[in-house]
Amino acid sequence: MTNNTNFQDPTRLATIAGGSLLTVIGLRKRGFLGLALAAAGGYLAYRGVTGNDPIAQATGMSGATASKPIFVEQSVVINRDAQSVYDYWRKLDNLPRIMSHLETVTVLDERRSRWVAKAPLGTHVEWEAEIVNDKPGERIGWHSLPGATVDNAGSVQFEKLPDGGTRVHVALSYRPPAGPLGAAVAKLFGEEPSQQIADDLQKFKAAFEGNNPNAKA
Repeated sequence: MTNNTNFQDPTRLATIAGGSLLTVIGLRKRGFLGLALAAAGGYLAYRGVTGNDPIAQATGMSGATASKPIFVEQSVVINRDAQSVYDYWRKLDNLPRIMSHLETVTVLDERRSRWVAKAPLGTHVEWEAEIVNDKPGERIGWHSLPGATVDNAGSVQFEKLPDGGTRVHVALSYRPPAGPLGAAVAKLFGEEPSQQIADDLQKFKAAFEGNNPNAKA
């Protein structure tokens, strides 16, 4: 029996599109990688069309378990005062300069914003987010609004250090559009979020400490 309860429409459409694209790419490649991509694509497309998850059923995982959020945490120490670093981050349209996976962040009002991020294979996803915790010079917390293609939440903390520097700690949780397999496919293409964020924070540190004009608050 087909079960359509595991997916909201945006997620199913993303799953079908991603699966179809992977299948085409896999069929064009040779060897094991081509077969693996085609198989993964066929699985995603089947899952999106039918709403069934054969792997979850075979392993006894429920839909909720199969879509368990993925958590990412990374930190970096920046030799600038916490207020300056916070001020830069709080101006949300600066964030694509920090995070390479972001294309744009459009501020809608004091708390809401629209985000567009890169996804595997040259695609992109977008959502609206709301700031829910804002302590100037200390912390920014947010979560995505209902209907987001990528359900996510997170925070950035700015810890003052005795030497005048700042420890920036990023904590993020998200559900990839295609569930755990989608995360595995993203990792296969070198787009694993934990490594992305670690690399981006190091680039931000270098730019901000070097007084790069693009990294000034």
